[in-house]
Amino acid sequence: MSVTSAGSPDHRFCAAPMMEWSDTHCRYFWRLLSKKAVLYTEMVTTGALLHGDHQRFLSFHPQEHPLALQLGGSDPRALAECARMAEDWGYDEVNLNCGCPSDRVQNNMIGACLMAEPELVANCIADMQNAVKIPVTVKHRIGIDEMDDYEGLHQFVSTLADAGCKTFIVHARKAWLKGLSPKENREIPPLQYDKVIRLKREFPNLEIIINGGITAMEQCETLLADVDGVMLGREIYSNPYLLAEVDQRIYGSSAASPSREAIMEGFVAYCEEQMTKGIRLNYMTRHILGLYQGMPGARRFRRTISEQAHKPNADIKVIYQAMAAMNGVDLKPEHPNHEG
Repeated sequence: MSVTSAGSPDHRFCAAPMMEWSDTHCRYFWRLLSKKAVLYTEMVTTGALLHGDHQRFLSFHPQEHPLALQLGGSDPRALAECARMAEDWGYDEVNLNCGCPSDRVQNNMIGACLMAEPELVANCIADMQNAVKIPVTVKHRIGIDEMDDYEGLHQFVSTLADAGCKTFIVHARKAWLKGLSPKENREIPPLQYDKVIRLKREFPNLEIIINGGITAMEQCETLLADVDGVMLGREIYSNPYLLAEVDQRIYGSSAASPSREAIMEGFVAYCEEQMTKGIRLNYMTRHILGLYQGMPGARRFRRTISEQAHKPNADIKVIYQAMAAMNGVDLKPEHPNHEG
């Protein structure tokens, strides 16, 4: 079923861009679980990238590939310049956000409001593609406000496809730009997978990736019969061990799924490396709280990290304490059990 452009990441399974969640530490942790999933950064606005700290917004660990930078903006020249920066920094793809419904991005003509301006978005895509050799993709909704007919969605995709866009990540909910918060826009508008599947039927040569409300591997496998890829966000953040099955069940890898213990061993080594650079422990450990979801002792694991990792002198021992607490052991900070 899959359609993949030459040189493009294999989008059969993607980890969604999530503001304040999918930072570099989170993505490294996810990469320990899946070698194949395509990872996306948090959205970075063109203004922040052109006038802010490049190192802060663009740096990533080499192990994060395949990795896409998501941009927010609506000025074709600025987006083209930022796309060049993404390519120069080694990203595998650059993605334009046409789906975020927050007031802040609307005021700057960023995000979901761009669905009402398909010609402008097409110009942005064309300039970005002319600037780089890496793939330029778009993430959008199925509609906004009163634009909830399939024809409007079809026109949006058709216009961008005519400008050269080949890959569309479609959040299968419309967005209400007035009246609903970003959180409500992720939950209240009903999911309409049928519209995304229809897009794939009517644009068979485009790569269509479906996003929104996907919570299980079985659901991913079912959807992949009708579209080219799936994108998950909140589910893999709250239950990250779901990612441990991706390489085998989605990509057909013969390698064994990593154990939680192996994941923690790799993550501890990463934390030790990052702390030598001045990164605080809680900036990293906040992303692993769901690793043991559904297992005995998971609550003790989460509580230990939540209560201890933010302290000024917190070090790697906190993770060993949390693992011991999960097993019902009261481990003293000064004597960490390195066997976990």
